[in-house]
Amino acid sequence: MTPDELKIVRRAYAKQITAAVRVVDERVETAFADVPREDFLGPGPWPIFRMRKAYVPTPAADPVYLYTDDVVGIVPERHINNGQPSLHAFLLSQAAPRAGEHIVHVGAGAGYYSAIMAKLVAASGRVTAIEFEPELAARAKANLAAYRNVSVVPGDGSSVDFDAADVIYVNASATRPANIWLDRLNDGGRLILPLTTDLGFTSSNWSNMHLRGAVFLVTRSGDDFHAQWISPVAIFPCEGMRDAESEKALAAAFESGEHKRVTRLYRNDELPAGRCWVRAPGWCLAYA
Repeated sequence: MTPDELKIVRRAYAKQITAAVRVVDERVETAFADVPREDFLGPGPWPIFRMRKAYVPTPAADPVYLYTDDVVGIVPERHINNGQPSLHAFLLSQAAPRAGEHIVHVGAGAGYYSAIMAKLVAASGRVTAIEFEPELAARAKANLAAYRNVSVVPGDGSSVDFDAADVIYVNASATRPANIWLDRLNDGGRLILPLTTDLGFTSSNWSNMHLRGAVFLVTRSGDDFHAQWISPVAIFPCEGMRDAESEKALAAAFESGEHKRVTRLYRNDELPAGRCWVRAPGWCLAYA
């Protein structure tokens, strides 16, 4: 397949994945069409995640096989993946990054979605891509070398230092928000926050995913944090941001089925239980 033909395939892929999740932001579609996925996934054939069949290799090393709405393994033996494109298209549309803004990408993996974010903030903006796994951080740094507005930082995204951000995009599952994510979010900034139980990644029963994991959009307004449920999720655990008390509280909260009623995030656990969807030491997600 020629480079020009592959550009046509990428454009069709971008249209299909955005249409699948009803994203009408042309900037998101264009970013997915512009970034070659094969540049971030190593040499093919590539392992495609097929749920019950685990990983199935592509028939050949032709990049055309990467332009589907599929999860691709980047460290498949550890179930570390390049996530589902349509989910990320939807979450990015919800975060609504604008030209000139600063995005902090926690859990950058091999850098593919960091590159898409770099397109969304344009040359006047910047992306800080944080990756805990040293090997993946090195891969991301090499893969993103051509993206001048991206810096790759190896380390724990729940504690590594970074500048104040307009968007903090967490690409791994926590049991609670990290203090630094809330502290460093600019006024008007948006946090994409996946919260899961311990079964949110390990269970093979995908039909009940909505009872184990959810993504919340948290928006800062002064000292207040507004929150809303935006998607179910199953995602790799976030190193450093899983604690037993919050996990237990989340497991009980998901059983209630009331996560779509959440409107606020509080940095304390002082609200009455009846006002909270989940309440754990030091934080809660509440209905009002």
